[in-house]
Amino acid sequence: MKLFQEILVNALKNQEVHVIFPSLMPDINKTIETECYTALKRIKEIVEDDTLDDRACFAKIEEIVSTLEGIGSDGGNRHDFG
Repeated sequence: MKLFQEILVNALKNQEVHVIFPSLMPDINKTIETECYTALKRIKEIVEDDTLDDRACFAKIEEIVSTLEGIGSDGGNRHDFG
């Protein structure tokens, strides 16, 4: 698959590209702010969940990282559990 991607990138690198997002909100900063607020709200809900004992802490962290992944971020190398 990597070879395919390399060949495709090479074939497309000199092509003219036009990207249009017809339904994209005009204020990208507001869009990002909304996504961040939603993620932070979810993370706060996870952290405040007192129904889990301390051994469930790992699960809470996993859920937080999954929330970050849901907005296109990740947990870095710390979240590579195979």
